[in-house]
Amino acid sequence: MILLTNKKAYHDYEILDKYTAGIKLLGYEAKSLREKGGRLEGSYVKDISGKLKLVNFYIKRYSKVSQKIEDTDLSRTRDLLLNKREIDRIRTEISQKGKSCVPLNLRMDHGLFKIEIGVVRGRREYEKKVVAQRKEEKRDMERNRKISGTWA
Repeated sequence: MILLTNKKAYHDYEILDKYTAGIKLLGYEAKSLREKGGRLEGSYVKDISGKLKLVNFYIKRYSKVSQKIEDTDLSRTRDLLLNKREIDRIRTEISQKGKSCVPLNLRMDHGLFKIEIGVVRGRREYEKKVVAQRKEEKRDMERNRKISGTWA
């Protein structure tokens, strides 16, 4: 079940590779994410001391948390859980010029939170327009096919 999606990443970047990773969370953060209380936009993956970490991932306060817990940093850096081979592969890819790594979506699989991250290359403004035109043409063709199929 997909909880959060980074729609801006699909628009702003060309996705080259996708990886699925676990994410290290605190208890109240997991409860808040079950309520879909988070935002992936603006977050990215960074290599910090040999580990891949998710930076600037905002998770809002859990609605039923007691007032005693004070969380000062709602968008703290969180560890990603990947195997060593995947970490090395991602690290070499993002070290190349023009490539970075961003989260694409957050989902829940059998009670565990999984985050899909993508190695991406930024799109230029004219590329974004071309992609939008292609999507529009595809929708029009699909719409015309449905209309002609139902009335024929």
